[in-house]
Amino acid sequence: MKQRDKLVSKNQLIVQQTIVTLTRINESDFISLTDIARVKNASEPKDVVKNWLRSRSTIDFLGLWEKINNPLFKGVEFDTLRNEAGTNSFTLSPNKWIETTAAIGIKSTAGRYGGTYAHKDIAFEFASWISAEFKLFLIKEFQRLKDEEISTRALEWNLTRSLSKINYRIHTDAIAENLIPQHIVPGQAGQIYATEADVLNMAIFGMTAKHWRKQHPGKEGNIRDYAAIEQLVVLSNLESINAELIRQGLAQADRLHALNATAISQMRSLLASATAKKLK
Repeated sequence: MKQRDKLVSKNQLIVQQTIVTLTRINESDFISLTDIARVKNASEPKDVVKNWLRSRSTIDFLGLWEKINNPLFKGVEFDTLRNEAGTNSFTLSPNKWIETTAAIGIKSTAGRYGGTYAHKDIAFEFASWISAEFKLFLIKEFQRLKDEEISTRALEWNLTRSLSKINYRIHTDAIAENLIPQHIVPGQAGQIYATEADVLNMAIFGMTAKHWRKQHPGKEGNIRDYAAIEQLVVLSNLESINAELIRQGLAQADRLHALNATAISQMRSLLASATAKKLK
C-alpha cells in the first residue's frame, strides 16, 4: 500500500520579483519547480520542467539523489530512462519519472493549485539550470527563512522555560510553607527542595536529575535544559499542581503517582494537538 505524503502549511519566498512557494513533505523542505520555471517561461512553466528532464545530466543527478535517499528506487527502470535521455525523441514528464522509478524527490499534482515540487537539493539544481544568479538569490532567501524559523522556535522555547521558572517559585514557596521544618540549617532545606524537584523529574522524565547526569556525563546543564517544548509545558503545569497537593497534605509517594498520571494524560493531549505541532 502506497504511503500518503505528509503535507504541512506552505510558505512563499520572493526571489528577484518571482514568488516561489515552499512546503514541507514528510519532514523535508520541497520547493516549487513550477514557480522557478516561470522565470524562463511565465505562460508555460511545465514545458520548462519537461525540457530540463530531457537532459542526460539531469537524469544522472536525479538518479544519484534517489539512490542515496530512496531505498525503493527502481534502478532497472532508471537505467532504461538514462540510456534514452538526450536523444531527439526522448521526452519525460515529472509524473512519468515518478511512476516509472518510484522517485520521492519530486512531487507533482494536477489542478488549479497543483504543480511540481522538488526536494530542496533538486530544486537548487533546477534553479542553477535556469540561472546561476537566480539560484544564488534563491538559496539566500531560503536560508533567511530557515534562520527566522530557528529564531522563532528559540523564542518559543525561552518563553516556555521562563513560564516554568515562574511556576517554580510558586512550587518552592509551597515547599517552604508546608514541608520544611522550622529552625533548620540552609543545607537541610536545600535537600528537601532537591527531593521535590526530583518528584517532578520522575513524573515527567522517569528519572532523577542525578540519574540523568550519570547517563549523560559529557553534557552541560541539567535534564530540563534538554527537554522538549511539550515536556516543559507539562512540567510547568505539574509545578502548580504539586504545590496545591502539598498544601492539601498529600504524602510524597501519593503525589508522585498523581503527577505521573497527569503528565501522561497531558503529554498525550499535547502530542495529538495540531497547535502544539506548529511549535516544532
